[in-house]
Amino acid sequence: MTAVGGHRTGRRLGAGDLGSPLGERATLVQFSSAFCQPCRATRRILADVAAMVPGVAHVEIDAEGALGLVRDLRVEKTPTVLVLDREGRVVRRAVGQPRKADVIAALGEAV
Repeated sequence: MTAVGGHRTGRRLGAGDLGSPLGERATLVQFSSAFCQPCRATRRILADVAAMVPGVAHVEIDAEGALGLVRDLRVEKTPTVLVLDREGRVVRRAVGQPRKADVIAALGEAV
């Protein structure tokens, strides 16, 4: 999972931002759009990883429906994936369809 814009940003996200509770250990946040083909594959990859790793949640956010959050986080393309630690801090950020092995490796920074 290639980092974009550095690793730890200091920004914290909570259930109110995401519309869903954080995972006990980490959260995979995916920004998607309706006609984004790589978003569908990314959804499957992140859902698979979340199902494999206890305490990890996957939250998908429709970028068009969350424009304030998209602007705040400077999401410019979909899919954009954020890896959050247990407190909701962004520890990794990537743009584009990730490989499953890279997502698992990125979780190592969060848990």
